[in-house]
Amino acid sequence: MNTSPASAATEPPRAPLHQRAQELPAVYEMRSLHTDAERDEAAALVQDCQRWLTMRGLPVPARAGVSALFRDPQAKPAGLFEDGLLLACMIPQREPDLGWGEGPCLFLGCVHTLPDRSDDAVRLITLWASDFAARLGFPLVRAEALACHPFDFDPISIFLHRLTGMGWDLRGSGTGQHGERVARLELTAEHRPEASTLIGCRVHELQSAAEQWSIA
Repeated sequence: MNTSPASAATEPPRAPLHQRAQELPAVYEMRSLHTDAERDEAAALVQDCQRWLTMRGLPVPARAGVSALFRDPQAKPAGLFEDGLLLACMIPQREPDLGWGEGPCLFLGCVHTLPDRSDDAVRLITLWASDFAARLGFPLVRAEALACHPFDFDPISIFLHRLTGMGWDLRGSGTGQHGERVARLELTAEHRPEASTLIGCRVHELQSAAEQWSIA
């Protein structure tokens, strides 16, 4: 399409294409859950996820009241959203005393995903967490996944394989934060410029280990 000289003279200059792309709103958003409605939605997602896991014979937390934990504002939960739809929820913590791993970290506790969007959500969480931890000055992200058997035979072995394909390192198994057997996972923190254009971040507060145990 051609532009006439007259219209070209009056049309304001356009920003370069890469700048215009950066001005577009992010497709996804990770944000702290500040309202009762958001926290209720997260609690419902946790219940749906645990029901889905139970129906497939996969491990679920033995600890009672995990969904209620997401309703507690003191827990400082966060959620991953796509156009208002909650894809995942978790409780990010700063430098918790896990009893495994050395050095400070960003820990993702109580991660639950929308059952039919699990892979997508985990990939997005991985990208966001690696970048977020780097911006906070943490060298690592850590997480735990419930595991009831040797990994080669565990029902979550396929899930763990997908996680390692996304960049997570499997650091063996042991007792988790709440006394259950878990697979221990680590992810290297890395500044990822593409993360901020894809996933907006409004996680303003991180729970400390002391706060976590005070509401457990």
